[in-house]
Amino acid sequence: MIPVHLSPLANHLWQSTLFAGAALLLTLTLKQNRAHIRYRLWLAASVKFLVPFSLLLTIGSQFEWRTAPAAAPPLSSAIEQISQPFTPPIHAVATAPTTWPWLTTLLVSVWLCGFAAVAFRWWVRWRRVRAAMRTASRLPIQAPVEVMSSASRLEPGIFGVFRPVLLLPEGIADRLAPAQFQAILAHEFCHVRRRDNLAAAIHMVVEAVFWFHPLVWWIGARLVEERERACDEEVLRLGSEPEVYAAGILNVCKFYLETGLACASGVTGADLKKRIESIMTTRIQYRLTLARKLLLAAAGIAALAMPIVIGIVNAPQIRAQAQDAAPLKFEVATIKPSKSGGGKGGLEILPGGGLRMGGVTLRHLITFAYDIPENRVTGGPRWLASEAYDIVAKADSVDSADIRPATAVAPGTAAWDRVRRRMQALLAERFALVIHKDAKEGPAYALVVTKNGPKLKESQDQGNPRTMRSFGRIDAQRGSMHMLSALLTNWLGRPVLDRTGLTGTYDYKVEYGQDHGPGGGVAPSETPADANFSGPSIFIALQEQLGLKLESIRASVETIVIDRAEKPTAN
Repeated sequence: MIPVHLSPLANHLWQSTLFAGAALLLTLTLKQNRAHIRYRLWLAASVKFLVPFSLLLTIGSQFEWRTAPAAAPPLSSAIEQISQPFTPPIHAVATAPTTWPWLTTLLVSVWLCGFAAVAFRWWVRWRRVRAAMRTASRLPIQAPVEVMSSASRLEPGIFGVFRPVLLLPEGIADRLAPAQFQAILAHEFCHVRRRDNLAAAIHMVVEAVFWFHPLVWWIGARLVEERERACDEEVLRLGSEPEVYAAGILNVCKFYLETGLACASGVTGADLKKRIESIMTTRIQYRLTLARKLLLAAAGIAALAMPIVIGIVNAPQIRAQAQDAAPLKFEVATIKPSKSGGGKGGLEILPGGGLRMGGVTLRHLITFAYDIPENRVTGGPRWLASEAYDIVAKADSVDSADIRPATAVAPGTAAWDRVRRRMQALLAERFALVIHKDAKEGPAYALVVTKNGPKLKESQDQGNPRTMRSFGRIDAQRGSMHMLSALLTNWLGRPVLDRTGLTGTYDYKVEYGQDHGPGGGVAPSETPADANFSGPSIFIALQEQLGLKLESIRASVETIVIDRAEKPTAN
């Protein structure tokens, strides 16, 4: 199982691997064509490691259709799901610890060691070439780049990315026949025209960053192989005799050393035996047919345009999510000291996203706003749990999401979350509340289906969702498992994580006794005289009446620490 915080990297590696697989299929299709085409395909596969799929999605999300579809088309959804196989479902994110600090530290340490090793290897080889360049002298050769002569035994090669220089070993013209020497020069100048050193430098970055991926090193070998073959084809096309050119390469191998630096284009790279065989057989390199040109064009358009199109299609959804995440607040809020003391009071949701609460303390408001039991709220001034207030608040939003009957606002619903977020803004503004969240592993419950299956009836009602708990009873109309988990969390005082996998809405009733949960429930002083305590516990009642079970687990438990709080400002 891949930790949530590593999912983006895993998805990126998976997408880049798929892209490289597509490049391989194209190169096999084009193996009879010129090498420079296959070289460009492998270069694209290398660059893909530096361009996350999400970047193209982001570009596409900046645009949207004039008439946005209500839901993403199945094709784009399927492609997105295939390209991101390690993205956990929403319920998995909520029900599992999202950070493994020790694993993150270990992986980052291993990556840094590998990155440093690869970088050090390139640096050592670069220093050797740099030392040869410092002692080199200029040669009076008419060429598109500066030509230098060095006393080192390095093979002829183009060094430098933005200001390339041709470095020749001293006396090379005396060791090679004139025709051989001219063919070697033509090979090096071909590297200059193609800017091969720049491409090689880019892949060096890919190898350093993704050193742990074997495919990266395999792509590097393919790049060198096709790069040298492309230059060989160009030299022969310019008129060099195959025998003369092959002999020149062999003489260079006989007398001089390979640089070993990827961003220094020499003459002896790749599989030498295959190169010589290819040069001597002088196979005809077919030009691209119209069908293959169309194939390459379609592949390029698909690779670039498809993620952008998916981003465009999903733009309305992304913007809707961003809108949901935007700060919400109450337009008007009246806060007065309560005459009813410090009881929990009542909560009444008003149409449009407002609320009315009576006799509530700041601690109660915090637990409501952040959906967390009181026993996981720490710190704060002494009056936090003693001074009570009456609150009436009206929402400022005219969003259609808030124009609904108040009975539709139930725990676990989006409308309920919006009310809570408004309360968070109210606490920060009127109570000057400053908090920070802490998380550590602690006891929790997992709500799961029993082995005999659920005993739930799908709701046929088109009314508003509602899940309520009274003394010894839970009633639900169009209630979801998320709503039930939220209700049980507030009552039991421990996180209840929905792992049922049930996504529908249900009408159900649970009757139980022993109305005190292990970490919450109600105090005896608050219990009515006719409350029923003779029935089964909530744990047994859930199993017998709903076919659901609460299992004790360990999970990441969030706590809220109050850093600052002040008595509310006057209206």
